Amino acid sequence: MLITFGLLGLSICAAWLPPIRIGDRYRISPWLLLFIAAIAAGLLSGYLTEFGIVELGALAIAAYFAGRSEANRSQRILFGSVAIVLALALAMHRLPGFNNPVLIENMKFSADAKPFTQYANFDKASVGLIFLVFLCNRASSMLDWKEILRRTIPIALLTTAATMLVALTIGHVRPDLKLSSFTPVFLAANLLFTCVAEEAFFRGFLQDRLAKSLVRVRFGGHMAVLCSGILFGIAHAAGGPRNMMLATLSGLGCAYAYSIVQRVEAPIITHFTLNAVHFVGFTYPQLQ
Repeated sequence: MLITFGLLGLSICAAWLPPIRIGDRYRISPWLLLFIAAIAAGLLSGYLTEFGIVELGALAIAAYFAGRSEANRSQRILFGSVAIVLALALAMHRLPGFNNPVLIENMKFSADAKPFTQYANFDKASVGLIFLVFLCNRASSMLDWKEILRRTIPIALLTTAATMLVALTIGHVRPDLKLSSFTPVFLAANLLFTCVAEEAFFRGFLQDRLAKSLVRVRFGGHMAVLCSGILFGIAHAAGGPRNMMLATLSGLGCAYAYSIVQRVEAPIITHFTLNAVHFVGFTYPQLQ
């Protein structure tokens, strides 16, 4: 498990690395090499099957053609729609071919907290990687990263403060500072396999395309932010009305960060800041 998901995590990190030159004519992306290695390890260890590889290949093809600058509007709509359907099916674990292992099982991090289970989801993490490399605006230099951090940190802190204040007010959580042996596992998996995947899909792809389609509409950018936040809340409806409300609020913060910075790192940072503060400083995932 460590080899398979370690390689998968490294492949996501490598999405920000430049291609490796092979001779004068060829270049290959580090993320692709690591992703292939992760797939091979997953296949050998039984965490995914041939069906899973075919499904990920189909998603990668659809995302590639949807994101090509040469593609016309009809092609972008067609391949983008296919990518959305496949991404949702994979992220919701509706397609066969994946045997995702448990990282944390029925753990109560506080005496009055609901039990929590965390999986290492190869399917959802792969969706995030594929959308990240083919369909998202990413930082390309250290100057980009400095500007992203400068503009994102205030939004991330405000989103975290607002969301946790509402969660406290409605009795969803209580203050509970804790550092356990599970903290590094949770934070690493949450960042790479949850935050990247969800923000690449909801902000880097959906919100970005929606904002571009509404560019000639008055307040089109604001409408894209609102729709992105609401859709994010709906995606968390299975957790109940309070979870959906809090997800909508945090989703609006992430959507605003993307609208200001126009790079997918901004909502990823905002999302992870909130989740990290929630996990370390408050009842997680919620009161019993």
